[in-house]
Amino acid sequence: MERVFADFQNADAQGRLRLNCIGTLEDLSQQKIELRDGLCLTLYADDLNDQGQCGELQVDGVVSFSKAEHCWVATIDWSAIRHRSDSKLQTACENQESLLETRESIIQEAFENK
Repeated sequence: MERVFADFQNADAQGRLRLNCIGTLEDLSQQKIELRDGLCLTLYADDLNDQGQCGELQVDGVVSFSKAEHCWVATIDWSAIRHRSDSKLQTACENQESLLETRESIIQEAFENK
């Protein structure tokens, strides 16, 4: 899924993120993404993590055109916003779990073949 900058402070009355800030337009242009209804994007914004280090917030969203706002918006689940580093940790944990499962099945196979 493509990652595009969004200003999380730039939401409409319905809580949708407006996709009209400079950083968003730059990302869309650089990645040659054409917005359309139903397009899924990972939206990100700069933020500080719990240790005060620079990081990113990110959330998945679904794009639609708002006639009332006269711009493209993304519907997001505000409770699903996460730090990017949390996602990397989750991915690392999932990868480690997968490796452990593979290791266990290899060991079990070796014992069964004796």
